[in-house]
Amino acid sequence: MENITIAPIILFVYNRLEHTEKTVEALLKNEFASDSVLYIFADGIKPNASPEQERKIRAVRDYIHSICGFKKVVIEESKYNRGLANSVIYGVSKIINEFGRVIVVEDDIVTHPFFLRFMNDCLNTYSLRKDVFMIGGFSVNIRFPWWYRKDIYATYRSCSWGWATWKDRWNQADWSVADFRSFSCNPQKIAQFNRGGDDMFPMLKAQMDGKIDSWAIRWDYCMTSHNAICIRPVKSLCVNYGMDGSGVHCGFEEKRMNNEMYKKDIYLFSLEKTITPSKIISRRFKNFFVEKQSFWKKIHIHLRHYIHISRVLVFKKIGLIR
Repeated sequence: MENITIAPIILFVYNRLEHTEKTVEALLKNEFASDSVLYIFADGIKPNASPEQERKIRAVRDYIHSICGFKKVVIEESKYNRGLANSVIYGVSKIINEFGRVIVVEDDIVTHPFFLRFMNDCLNTYSLRKDVFMIGGFSVNIRFPWWYRKDIYATYRSCSWGWATWKDRWNQADWSVADFRSFSCNPQKIAQFNRGGDDMFPMLKAQMDGKIDSWAIRWDYCMTSHNAICIRPVKSLCVNYGMDGSGVHCGFEEKRMNNEMYKKDIYLFSLEKTITPSKIISRRFKNFFVEKQSFWKKIHIHLRHYIHISRVLVFKKIGLIR
């Protein structure tokens, strides 16, 4: 095995036994599995949980205590329900502050056997690139230019389906987004934030209005604040199979979102240390997150965005905001 640092793996589970089993089985097929420590965070029961929900949670907890094949398995079972966003923020912060880097999967992610190798390879390769905030294992289903021969590409949007990061970058996040008010009154900053998709600002606003609970959109805001990027493989090294109504966030259509998996039998990833976002790929990537919406949903998103920007410009003109 190459002389590289092996990052710990964090797995978040709750009440989906079948999904969790598939996720763990796939991870065990990774070549670095036996050299990796697996930390499992099991979220707690909600106060109003039904007996059936409690049974599902207990079944998952019974299963995770039977897992073997990793270098070590460490389990933390929460006594109360944190919810997905708070679970991720808590669990990643705890482990990353001890080890400096982490690889993260949720209970509905099936990984390719090269997933852990790619993650560790990238964590080592880009550790000194302070503008690289995240490594993603998933690529959305976009068409790459015929002349693009690289194995990876850079985006302005985070990847929550199998990812990795470092302590010095993760700890720069302000999960309260304290400066949201001033940010939301700045059309230029909003446009910069939306480089990863025009749905990003509406999602952040929904987060701040308490309508959704997402760690990822707040991490996107952190990335944008530091003009940072996420590096992804052209061919996905993981897929999400949890968009069946069983998870917390199941808004996207699986066939559209899940890209073709890496098919080669040998690891042939070439990691360009100086990679930056391609203009044409960034445009196609951004357009993907508009095209996934229905026609009327697109109109709704753009109309809300136009109204918000128009209001900000009027308020600035009459001196209500600076």
